[in-house]
Amino acid sequence: MTRFITLILLATLLLPGCANKAQNAAGIGALVGSTIGALTFKNKVSGAAIGAGAGLLVGYIVGNEMDKYDRNQVSHALETTPSGRTHEWRNPDTGVHYRAEPRPAYSNHQRIERDVELTARFPDGRHETVHATAYRAEDGTWRLVQ
Repeated sequence: MTRFITLILLATLLLPGCANKAQNAAGIGALVGSTIGALTFKNKVSGAAIGAGAGLLVGYIVGNEMDKYDRNQVSHALETTPSGRTHEWRNPDTGVHYRAEPRPAYSNHQRIERDVELTARFPDGRHETVHATAYRAEDGTWRLVQ
């Protein structure tokens, strides 16, 4: 059972392009938690399972917070950056440099929307650009929809 859990977790870690930061951190947390649980509990299988569950939860929370940082930066750019200008930031946890270039706001289905071009420059030199649309939520934050 412990080998099966470890195999699944390793597969999760080796496919980072298919998961977001929260999912990757959850996989790492589950792997570390299962290892610690197996080493500290008398019943190795139960210890690994309990440790994996606890590590999964903690890892997901930490990874989700990293995603929130970038979402907050995008929301800030959409709220304060004039159309055609850019807002840039670096995620201190991942080292990824981002650039957001918002377009003019418009009304669509009784909500305010804004298109934005997001560019990410990864520490290994790769670049990715995404064209997305965001809308202003009732709480005043901007939410990406694509």
